[in-house]
Amino acid sequence: MRVLKKSIPHFFLMAYLLVILYPFLFVLFSSLKSDNQAIAANPFGPPSAIIFDNYVNAWVNAKISTYFFNSLYIGVLSACLSIGFAAMLAFAVTRMRYNRVSAVVFQLILLGMLIPNNSLLLPIYGIMRTLGILDTHMALILPYVANAIPFSVIILAAFMRSLPGEIEEAAVMDGLKSTGLFAKIIIPLTIPAIVTVFIINFLGNWNEFLLANYFLSSDELRTLPVGMVGFRDAYNTNYAQMSAGIVFSVLPVMIIYAVLQEKIIEGVTAGSVKG
Repeated sequence: MRVLKKSIPHFFLMAYLLVILYPFLFVLFSSLKSDNQAIAANPFGPPSAIIFDNYVNAWVNAKISTYFFNSLYIGVLSACLSIGFAAMLAFAVTRMRYNRVSAVVFQLILLGMLIPNNSLLLPIYGIMRTLGILDTHMALILPYVANAIPFSVIILAAFMRSLPGEIEEAAVMDGLKSTGLFAKIIIPLTIPAIVTVFIINFLGNWNEFLLANYFLSSDELRTLPVGMVGFRDAYNTNYAQMSAGIVFSVLPVMIIYAVLQEKIIEGVTAGSVKG
């Protein structure tokens, strides 16, 4: 009876997991089928024969490769830049002895999180037009970096506050200045939080649609979310190729979680307990 009670939560969790994963499995199976007739004949089951032609056609003929690498380049670069600026700012407000100024700066950062990003669309558009960088990737990179800094600073600052001060004192005794302390001590210790912030920022940049849709006009510059809209309109009668395009759009996210899942969990929990 006790074993049955313990197995009931696991049963519900497995059922919930199947419900969550099934839409992706449906898309994955559909992408490996030959055409709409094969999908209609067995919509919920695996393909009778695995066919990769849909992936080749979507990657080459539908320009998914161009959109994919545009999103990857913009997402990674923006996430890295935002982490660089946020880490320096978090170090300044947590580890440097400017208590009054640091408190004011941190409050301003908190206020930055209260402003919805969509409400800033018109001001950002005006700034990008004034700078003359509309219809370039820089028109996305600058807003992505700026939008990610408040959240990144808060997460990194919470982690840096949990680091013991004795490490900092020992580094100063060894002759390290603030720059060396930041680069050689604080950053290596903050890697778990940095990885977590990178994942969150990258996912936000990867999935962002609104700015990419309005700020980029050239087809060769478009990101994957915007390109997938045109891909859907062009291939809405071919569900197998549509499914292949969807798989391409979620593949980097799954790879990142598979490779960095331990760092993500460590980064989420590391700053919660002080010892």
